Amino acid sequence: MKVIAVNGSPRKNWNTHILLEMCLEGAKEAGAETEMINLYDLQFKGCTSCFSCKRKWVSLDKCCFPDELEPVLQRICECDVLILGSPIYFANVSGEMRSFMERLLFPYISYEGKPSSFGKKIKTMFVYTMNAPSIALPLIGYTKLFRKNKKLMKQIFGSCKSLVVTSTYQFEDYSKYNMTLFDGDRRKKRRGTVFVKDCEGAYELGKGFVEGKT
Repeated sequence: MKVIAVNGSPRKNWNTHILLEMCLEGAKEAGAETEMINLYDLQFKGCTSCFSCKRKWVSLDKCCFPDELEPVLQRICECDVLILGSPIYFANVSGEMRSFMERLLFPYISYEGKPSSFGKKIKTMFVYTMNAPSIALPLIGYTKLFRKNKKLMKQIFGSCKSLVVTSTYQFEDYSKYNMTLFDGDRRKKRRGTVFVKDCEGAYELGKGFVEGKT
C-alpha cells in the first residue's frame, strides 16, 4: 500500500508538517510505503484553464501541464491513501495548496453527469492547522470550508476524513512579534499537552488507513 502526504505549509518541521509526518509514521508502522511532498519546494502553477483534460478523443488520467507538479500528480494516481495538510490563511487553505487542488481535482470533475472520472476509490484525509480556537470556527466560516473540501474530495475519490487542529503554537518566542492578543506561554503549554494528543491521533489515523480501521 502506498500513502502520500502533501504538505501545503511553507514551514517544515512545524505544526502541519509534524502532523503529516505522524500520519505517515503510523502508516509506515502498519506496513505501508510512504512519501511526503512539500509543495513549497516545487515550481508549479494552479490551473491555467487550458481545458486539455476535457478535450474529446483525448484520454488523460491527470493534469499534464508540464511543470514540477506533473510527476507528483502521476504518483498520486497510483497511491492508495492521500493525505493533504494545510494551515488556514485568510479563512482558506494556503495559496500553494489551493493551486495544487485545482490541478489535482479539476481533471476528474466530469461535465458529462458522472460523479468522478478518477477511475478508482482511494482513502483521503485533510489535516488543517490554525491559530483560531475551536469555538470560533463556525463563526468565522472555517467549518463551512472544511465541509466543502470534504464533499469535493469524497466526490472525486470516494471518501474523506478531516483532522482539525486549533489554537496552534506559532512561534517559539512570542515576545519577538506583535501578537499581544495571544498568550505565548499558554500556547506553549498547549503544545506540550493538546498538540501531543493531536499528534497521537494523526498517528492512529495513518495506521488505521493501512489496517482498514479508518
